[in-house]
Amino acid sequence: MQRRKKKNPRRTADIPKADPYAEREQQKYQDPIASREFIMAHLAEAGQPLNFQAIAERLKLNNDEVKLDALSRRLRAMERDGQIIRNRREGYGLAKKMDLICGRVSANADGAGFLIPDTGGEDLFLPPKQMRTLFHGDRAMVSIGGLNHRGKREGILVEVLERNTQEIVGHFFRQKGLAFVTSKNRRITHDILIPPADENNAEEGQIVVVKIIEQPSKHHPPIGQIVDIIGKNEAPGMETDIAIRSYSLPYEWSDDVLSEIKHLKEKIPASAIKDREDLRDIPLVTIDGEDAKDFDDAVYCEPRGKGWRLLVAIADVASYVKPNTALDMEAQARGNSVYFPNRVVPMLPEILSNGLCSLKPHVDRLCMVCELFIDVYGRTRRIRFFEGVMRSQARLTYTEVGNVLAGENTQFRYPELLPHIQHLHKLYQLLLTRRQKRGAIEFETVETKILFDDNKKIEKIVAITRNDAHRLIEEMMLAANVATAEWLEKHEMPALYRNHEGPTPDKLKDLHSFLGGLGLRLGGKEIPTALDYAKLMEKIKDRPDVRLIQTVLLRSLRMAVYSPENKGHFGLAYTGYTHFTSPIRRYPDLLVHRALKHLIKKQDPKKFFYNQGELERLGEVCSMTERRADEATRDVVSWLKCEYMRNKVGDNYEGLVTAVTSFGLFVELEGVYVEGLVHVTALRNDYYHYDPAGQCLRGERTGTIYRLSDRLKVKVMRVDLGDRKIDFELAN
Repeated sequence: MQRRKKKNPRRTADIPKADPYAEREQQKYQDPIASREFIMAHLAEAGQPLNFQAIAERLKLNNDEVKLDALSRRLRAMERDGQIIRNRREGYGLAKKMDLICGRVSANADGAGFLIPDTGGEDLFLPPKQMRTLFHGDRAMVSIGGLNHRGKREGILVEVLERNTQEIVGHFFRQKGLAFVTSKNRRITHDILIPPADENNAEEGQIVVVKIIEQPSKHHPPIGQIVDIIGKNEAPGMETDIAIRSYSLPYEWSDDVLSEIKHLKEKIPASAIKDREDLRDIPLVTIDGEDAKDFDDAVYCEPRGKGWRLLVAIADVASYVKPNTALDMEAQARGNSVYFPNRVVPMLPEILSNGLCSLKPHVDRLCMVCELFIDVYGRTRRIRFFEGVMRSQARLTYTEVGNVLAGENTQFRYPELLPHIQHLHKLYQLLLTRRQKRGAIEFETVETKILFDDNKKIEKIVAITRNDAHRLIEEMMLAANVATAEWLEKHEMPALYRNHEGPTPDKLKDLHSFLGGLGLRLGGKEIPTALDYAKLMEKIKDRPDVRLIQTVLLRSLRMAVYSPENKGHFGLAYTGYTHFTSPIRRYPDLLVHRALKHLIKKQDPKKFFYNQGELERLGEVCSMTERRADEATRDVVSWLKCEYMRNKVGDNYEGLVTAVTSFGLFVELEGVYVEGLVHVTALRNDYYHYDPAGQCLRGERTGTIYRLSDRLKVKVMRVDLGDRKIDFELAN
């Protein structure tokens, strides 16, 4: 007797009969199509890739040309975002079902790179062969290969999802009849070939801007066209211009953006204040640095019973920047403001960043308010968010508030505000105690500031001294950000979280090995907590090698990223954290404000403007723009420090050994805050060998030892602006 075939365990009941996100799609599009979630549910139920016709039939689109065209565009967008992939038979399948991983490419100067997965987890190593087709910053889809010789998972390129590099800044050269450009961005190792017709009269060695007309492929290098000649990078400020172009930072406002903001005025119309809570009589104040121009947060605190009532008022940027406008798309592309030592590339135009959205004193401003009721133990007992209108009572600086709190300023400009400042300080001390008990990690670092003369040349580099005013504001912002994450999660509201995960197993293994060599141990065994890190930091604080250990501890942790999935913040020891406090300069904060407004208006979270896939994409974009800004500013600072030291070749300085490696000693000049290398070959009269356990270089014949934190006298021997390197040797 013939056996009957078993029915497929999948049932059409697994798919909702109607698209649960249909109403959201109708609000967003004039001709709405099935949501991404609905399409992915159909693909999951099918259990195999489906071609375009099969998907259209499942969605009952029949022969509606408009709907079919919209479906085609949606499938292309889902391909671009790595949610689905089209195979060689033109079938669309779920990427995660094919064991494919999507992410952003991070390239190294040696030609290799890593894929940083969109969904988090361990990075995949991309050897030079796989990187041949990729630029730093591209989005790619890879399959998982084997392990390399270092035990790292390798990725094999399947598809380039999105090209990040359209222009490159570099030096123009000719060699053996070929013209090419080498990038100023050290993460881009490809030489860009320039056809003779596209040289634009460039001369050997000039810095040029190249438009990429053919992206790199497996068999061919990238090809470019010179569109601008910058010249030589000697002029003041040129290093920042080069970094802006090298790292593809958007820096000009389009005509569409300018058209959208031309009606904005500095004064808020009375109609904008309607239906908002009036806080204009509450003495909210801003506390910022002396040179700050945009003031996006104001604070107020008062005793309430045995606890405190805290108001954190943030500029209501979302009232001016609406989704899908030209201004919004530009802010999204920028992701964040970029702060160079001598220039700022803002996320929003000046009329907003320094005008309507800056909480200037004695003028009305729209704000989003986080109201917290905190008990005597520092626990937040009640949270409320609302839209308000405020009038800052004073623009205070960290220096003057710090002096007041230290009892050093008896002539405070605003004596009537002093009680409120003292209330804030008492709450800060309470929250600080709770933070220490919680075990948040605090890495001690020295921040520096570059001061310029009238000719835009470096005058000196100074250390920034943090006082209680800095810490006070930081603690209030942390409280508001944590409360925001808690409130969003409680209401199941889609939003972006700021995630910071602990060490991966591989990094933890390396960390345990390193610490064991120093006779140290990190608690928590295979699952350490932030408190374990904090306890170790406390234990090593008086050791001479504290900076090295701290650096290794920091590098063992993963980078913080933005994601719609809440994974907690390891470093701050929070189960949930997001960014609410700086929508002027961070796009994720603007998205969080939009989510809060959706809840304030009592709207259904499922009808939020952004779906899960869009939030995943935006989280990845914002993480990328943040890394891009960090790299660009770090590059400029390194260049400026080299430029500052260029006329000091031959000068002697006192310095401190900050790192010991097999190839030499890194020394930071005392009071100058510039680091250079004493190469092992520059150590005379002996052969020196590296002792990793002792973190020192030991002389073979003389027994001379150079250790971390040794104080040395060095001479500046060479400054290489191109490679951002400074070489020292020991002074006689």
